[in-house]
Amino acid sequence: MAKRIIVAGGGHGGIACAAQLAAAGYEVEVYEKHARENMGYDWTDIFDPKSLRYAHLPMPAKDKYEYKINMTFVPPSGNTLVRQDVPENELEIKMERRDIYDLIITHAEKNGVKFFFNTEIKGAVMAGDRVIGIETEKGNILGDMVIDACGCESVVRHSLPDICGIQKHTNSFEKFYVYRAFYNKASEEEPEDKYKIYMLPNGRTGIGWVAAEEEYADLLIGEFEPFTVEEAEQKAEFFRKDNPILGDKVLRGGYMAEIPVRHPLSIMVADGYAAIGDSAFMTVPIIGSGLADAFKASKMLADTIIADKSETYSAETLWDYQVQYYKALGAGMAPLALVKLLLAKITPQQLDYLFDSEIMDADMLTISADSTSLGSMLSFDPSLLGKAKNLMKDKELTTTIIRLGRDIGRAAAICATMPKIYGRYNVQRWAKGYDRLFRLKK
Repeated sequence: MAKRIIVAGGGHGGIACAAQLAAAGYEVEVYEKHARENMGYDWTDIFDPKSLRYAHLPMPAKDKYEYKINMTFVPPSGNTLVRQDVPENELEIKMERRDIYDLIITHAEKNGVKFFFNTEIKGAVMAGDRVIGIETEKGNILGDMVIDACGCESVVRHSLPDICGIQKHTNSFEKFYVYRAFYNKASEEEPEDKYKIYMLPNGRTGIGWVAAEEEYADLLIGEFEPFTVEEAEQKAEFFRKDNPILGDKVLRGGYMAEIPVRHPLSIMVADGYAAIGDSAFMTVPIIGSGLADAFKASKMLADTIIADKSETYSAETLWDYQVQYYKALGAGMAPLALVKLLLAKITPQQLDYLFDSEIMDADMLTISADSTSLGSMLSFDPSLLGKAKNLMKDKELTTTIIRLGRDIGRAAAICATMPKIYGRYNVQRWAKGYDRLFRLKK
């Protein structure tokens, strides 16, 4: 008898995993609160197309995507810009979110996945400390295991008992409150820098971007503190002053979202449970993009479930999924999570200094063949510490950077000591030590 796998939420990684499991003969059901036609934000996203092949997903039709353009990083003063030069064969693709969903849902349905839309999930159904299903507005849905793809503030993860050791809620500086909208183009003159990333824009802790597209100007504002759409419109004036192309009429989008910007979940599995995608914080901590990481994780999780010949889907048998993820992707996000914390406490003047003195230069903005998402090209280069001659002019900043380098070394060491075999006590002790690194230090 085929084992029944419940996917809670319509996250990209969960659907991709569902497709692979259904193809392998599992009975897989996806429960999602939105209607199919309302899946995904009304905007575009950027990701590594190689991740589709990795997850056995088809490439989209050529008229459904285009290659992204290079980014220009802008410090608070706007004085010293840093421009990328990404190799052509390493460029990521840009697609409409709803086209991405249509691609993966259609593929999953062809593989035999059953979708139940318009179904609100309320939490996990437990039998002791084992997850045996999900509670929905339409009743309890039971299965042999649950894949949590409910997102950053997953109601399933929130409802897990403490004995699982899985972090339920995000802490300060672990998610962005994001406003994004596509505006009319107020000028037909194309700017020299068509995709500008603003660091600590207008002195506020966060990021922003303005991208000049063919038919619109794309604005994103991301901050660590909540703000309203009305406040976002006021903040948009700062970007218009530097970008005459940015009009004042919203064509699409124009609403808020919450995006995790932190290290991956330190414990992703429990008996009968595995988190994936935003539910497991599989995003790049600087910017929050995570489609490619979720797609790659989907294969790791599917392979782990299929390899469980005992069919118990316990924390012990699912643990290899987390080990694989951290080895391939998760451990590499730790330095970026620490750099993100640096941005949360550094002053605009100090960040300007890093740009103006060429401590933060084009060499730090690189992309590798294994890049997984927008922002993954932003890497911390340990040789930064070799530029101490410039750093020493700002002793406070020097101390901060040295601590950052120390913490990055500690993160690498802790990742290397992740238990290879699951034991609840050892895993939870390791997770506490790992999470402690990412608490903001004043």
